[in-house]
Amino acid sequence: MSSLRSYTGPVTAIASAVLFGASTPLAKLLLGEGVDPWLLAGLLYLGSGIGLGILHLAQRARGGPPAEAPLERRDMPWLALVVLSGGIAGPLLLMIGLSHTPASTAALLLNVEGLATMGIAWIVFRENVDRRLLLGAAAILAGAGLLSWQGGPAGIGSGAVAIVGACIAWGIDNNLTRKLSSADPVQIAMIKGLAAGTVNLILALSHGASLPPPPAIAAAGIVGFLGYGVSLVLFVLALRHVGSARTGAYFSTAPFIGAILAVGFFGEPVTLLLAAAAMLMAGGLYLHLAERHTHEHFHEAMEHSHRHVHDAHHQHEHGPDDPVGEPHAHVHRHRPLTHRHPHYPDLHHRHGHAH
Repeated sequence: MSSLRSYTGPVTAIASAVLFGASTPLAKLLLGEGVDPWLLAGLLYLGSGIGLGILHLAQRARGGPPAEAPLERRDMPWLALVVLSGGIAGPLLLMIGLSHTPASTAALLLNVEGLATMGIAWIVFRENVDRRLLLGAAAILAGAGLLSWQGGPAGIGSGAVAIVGACIAWGIDNNLTRKLSSADPVQIAMIKGLAAGTVNLILALSHGASLPPPPAIAAAGIVGFLGYGVSLVLFVLALRHVGSARTGAYFSTAPFIGAILAVGFFGEPVTLLLAAAAMLMAGGLYLHLAERHTHEHFHEAMEHSHRHVHDAHHQHEHGPDDPVGEPHAHVHRHRPLTHRHPHYPDLHHRHGHAH
């Protein structure tokens, strides 16, 4: 069971990338129908927020103790920064950049998001990384860059700077979301989708965009729910299990997944670049999946709330008001503990390392 649980983070991160990668060719179909790009961003985010809102209400209507810890007042500043950086600043900078940058350059520059996510995690938040993981991340990013290459960057200027800025905003968003990853991921993604969708829709309409026909709105909502909403829920779960750097590396496979689906949707050819990107990404994923990080480490006493089962890190007493059955969520206290086992930088293993 513990061996299977160790793959929960990688599996949810890759599933998140699959859904987000699939949203790209589907969004391209909608743009082909004449939907304004900025307006489409708003519809995608709103689709994710509304869909997850329905799911959230259904969970509450079912009754019983919650399996996930709700967001608390102390989480609100972090959530506001997540919405501001990832849901507003990122899309706004991207739209500015796309209006001044060739498509080939934009596609290549968007891979900066994965690099920004990993760099911020390693440098600012001090997530542990070794040479194997660095090599794996480099291989995945090289595959994404190779896949986006369409002849060479041109027109580097203010537009390119804006796109890089969007990627950095999303990298900040991904790392700040890790601060919230112990809370209900559906609630986090719902609030982000509703807030970002509303702001982007208002900005698009104020700049002269008009709403598409109802079938296109419904299609955008469904794509947004799966590709942005459910994908973000899985991304938050992955952050909970493996941290920002590793989740960012796995998520960087999304361009490759989108390209594979585009082969089927648009009849695009299978090129040497696609095959080379597949080899690089497969090698990078193998290096990450084969990670076995083991050393003796110390857990300080801490108190928090999140979804858990009574494993080696959760040997605590239950009060009369605590929920029964597993998994469940309630406030619990961890006693100081020193032990040795394979681990990722999850909720309970964000300790420093001697070098």
